[in-house]
Amino acid sequence: MPMKVSSRKHGVSQLRIILTGVPVILSAGLLMTVSHGQDSFRHTVTSSEQSHNEQSWQASAAKVTPDCRHQWWIQKSVLKGGRQEGVDQIIVNNGAMEIVLCPTRGMGIIQVTAGDVVLKWDSPVKETVNPQFVNLSSRGGLGWLEGFNEFMCRCGLESNGHPGTDTFINNVGDKAEMELTLHGKIANIPARNVEVIVDRKPPYAIHIKGQVDEKLLFGPKLELHTELVVIPGETSFQLIDEIRNVGAQEQEFEILYHANFGSPLLEEGAEVVASVKSVKPFNEHAATGLDAWNVYTKPITGFVEQVYLLELNGDDDNNTTALLHNRAANKAATISWSLDELPYLTVWKNTGALADGYVTGIEPGTNYPNNRSVERRAGRVPKLGPGETYEMTLEFGVHSGSKAVKAAINSVQDIGLAGQPGDNSRIGAVGR
Repeated sequence: MPMKVSSRKHGVSQLRIILTGVPVILSAGLLMTVSHGQDSFRHTVTSSEQSHNEQSWQASAAKVTPDCRHQWWIQKSVLKGGRQEGVDQIIVNNGAMEIVLCPTRGMGIIQVTAGDVVLKWDSPVKETVNPQFVNLSSRGGLGWLEGFNEFMCRCGLESNGHPGTDTFINNVGDKAEMELTLHGKIANIPARNVEVIVDRKPPYAIHIKGQVDEKLLFGPKLELHTELVVIPGETSFQLIDEIRNVGAQEQEFEILYHANFGSPLLEEGAEVVASVKSVKPFNEHAATGLDAWNVYTKPITGFVEQVYLLELNGDDDNNTTALLHNRAANKAATISWSLDELPYLTVWKNTGALADGYVTGIEPGTNYPNNRSVERRAGRVPKLGPGETYEMTLEFGVHSGSKAVKAAINSVQDIGLAGQPGDNSRIGAVGR
């Protein structure tokens, strides 16, 4: 059996779902109902083993779960034209929220819409680009940006972070140099198996599973097994990921969840809220904006990106949440995760002109986005032994209305504060 090396606690299984703006801890009983059973509806839309890839397919509540009061539907299609030719797209509409998923781009999420809140950004890249048109090595290793326009994409798996030189052991056992490209390969590798599973019993959870492989001879043999879980009628969803080392030797890995926000959340006066243990600038330029690292300006032509490296406080189970809200604090999004699994958070501020890409990133990860050689020296590059796995769960929530957003902000600011009255030695919760 593969060994799970992430430090998630196993005493009582917990599932954190954001219901009305407040992260709520639910018991193991609900987790079991969310986990799909043998009587679930199953359909494979892509399979490399069977050489199967459906051009179009759809399912709906009326046919699969007629007793569900939320009229959910799923649609799979293949995009045409330009650099998006041949890209698989899956739209999941749960009756309250719509998620656009892209198996061709490493199971990334293109956009999320829930009422008047949209999780996306206006990238200069307008198409959902097929990875075959992305040259990761172009512009000194910045070619990853040629296809970058998702709401959420993964960075990894062999490496992520800044491009540049690093060392490795080559096929004849010698120490050699390699040029790492920006944020690794996984976001530009198509999924080889994609399956839709819908539970026929309440809460009628919808699961989209995919497998993305990053493997080569004389190199990493890593598999990403990912699962998107959506409950009909809710404005939240889960990502449950597992990285497997299927090789016979120990292997380094890195993963960072690059969640990107533009309008309507990002605007002048928007803020990040988190329970912060420490925050450090990525470089000297970022240091000039350190006092306002979590507050955003209007679009500024020629703005040079600023990056901040954070450690957050966790609750009693070492879970944490980061929140972004607009100026009026009536629209917000949250990301919740375990610090045992993803110990570090990067905040990327790129508030340039709208035409150049006005965006911010909230990015939990196993490491910071330095070149892997820097992260290795800092002890932030984990390893998997032969047959070992690493598991991560993230919850994304959408919040609309002043009352719901205020409740979410209060919940985030309370993280890690229990039992510490009057302690002003730490940075503490950030956000007005």
